[in-house]
Amino acid sequence: MSNYRRSLIPGGTFFFTVALADRHSSTLVDHIDHLRSVYSKVQRKRPFQTVAICILPEHLHAIWTMPPDDADYPLRWNLIKAGFSRALPPAKFRCASKEGKREKGIWQRRYWEHQIRDETDLRQHVDYIHANPLKHVLVKHVKDWPHSSFHRFVAQGDLPADWAGASMDEHDYGE
Repeated sequence: MSNYRRSLIPGGTFFFTVALADRHSSTLVDHIDHLRSVYSKVQRKRPFQTVAICILPEHLHAIWTMPPDDADYPLRWNLIKAGFSRALPPAKFRCASKEGKREKGIWQRRYWEHQIRDETDLRQHVDYIHANPLKHVLVKHVKDWPHSSFHRFVAQGDLPADWAGASMDEHDYGE
């Protein structure tokens, strides 16, 4: 078994990309209410702050800030992925390894994480998350994608409703 090096810093802020095994799927948005329910349940049991998030059809991006005494985001992602998968049928095509471990084959096993270094790094990753539906040509305007924390940023006055990748110097995220 591989031993991945993860930056496990209590109270740290991290950017994540978590993807489905089938990158042509729309499972996340097809089952968005279930995903939100599982996510909220895990967040209540194992607190963390969601700084920003965008859920796309087959992957999601999120920025979390961990509690000051806790760095165990791998456990949280494991709980979210397992809880979401539990209500779904197994993927049609699973590798022998996933079948042998009785995995449903819905998620990629690994995910990408990046420890946020400073305010500039945070702003760049928040912008990346919010602009992602444009990058994947899912909408013409960021405000048109419903599964994004962009709407919270607008409601809080941190971003204008017509924002679409403007210079980060133009925006104050209220930190």
